[in-house]
Amino acid sequence: MERVLNAETAKFISKKVKVCGWAQTIRAHGKILFLDLRDCSAILQVVFTPEKAALYKEAEKLRPEWVVAIEGIVKNRPEGMINPKIATGKVEMEAETLEVLAKAKTLPFAIDNDGYDIDEEKRLKYRYLDLRRKRLRENLELRQKVIWFIRNYLIKREFIEIETPILTKSTPEGARDYVVPSRLYNGTFYALPQSPQQYKQLLMVAGLERYFQIARCFRDEDPRADRQPEFTQLDLEMSFVKREDIMDLTEPMFIEMEKLLSRRKKFRKFRFRA
Repeated sequence: MERVLNAETAKFISKKVKVCGWAQTIRAHGKILFLDLRDCSAILQVVFTPEKAALYKEAEKLRPEWVVAIEGIVKNRPEGMINPKIATGKVEMEAETLEVLAKAKTLPFAIDNDGYDIDEEKRLKYRYLDLRRKRLRENLELRQKVIWFIRNYLIKREFIEIETPILTKSTPEGARDYVVPSRLYNGTFYALPQSPQQYKQLLMVAGLERYFQIARCFRDEDPRADRQPEFTQLDLEMSFVKREDIMDLTEPMFIEMEKLLSRRKKFRKFRFRA
């Protein structure tokens, strides 16, 4: 049976489907066992009843973060059990089969909170677990939406997205270069770009006039709160313009992006000027 994402299960009321994911919480209420199953799309409540004795015993062995595949019937939740806070809050699955795909050891830290109280070095050591945290997933989703918005905004205004080389000749800027040894020419090195500065100027000379790139940049310097050795930036260039033209392009872009993607309800009018 082909797997269905949790968020799509509401389309299959009274039908048998297969879902896969991570066991988030296991709760026993009387003789009924509830499993909150998490996948990339949503959390789905799965119900195990004692009528299926062998299946119920298998479900009792489940522990948080075990990876499982479950087949069952999708049903509407009872009226008093609807949860409007989640995408699958109106449905649940009555399990018919359970397959444990992978077991998990006891986690080194909880992943059902924001994680701010956990030592950063420990979080980085277990980054694959830390990234299961809801806050971090939402950060990644927000980053994707920001990049999607910028691309659409600039392309509609006749910008061309161009990917410039990563391995390049050293052109020292405000920091040290990261260098990469050449395989073909002993004793010589490529440099990783601190910015696409030289290439975007070349593109303007070539007559492209409007360029942008979501650029990876590398600077060999000590990390600070406002400067990292490896980072991503919006890089753009325009020909035949003044400073005001750049401001008139970017300010509305940031305002519109804030209104579309921010959760804040009120917005302050602003305008950057030197």
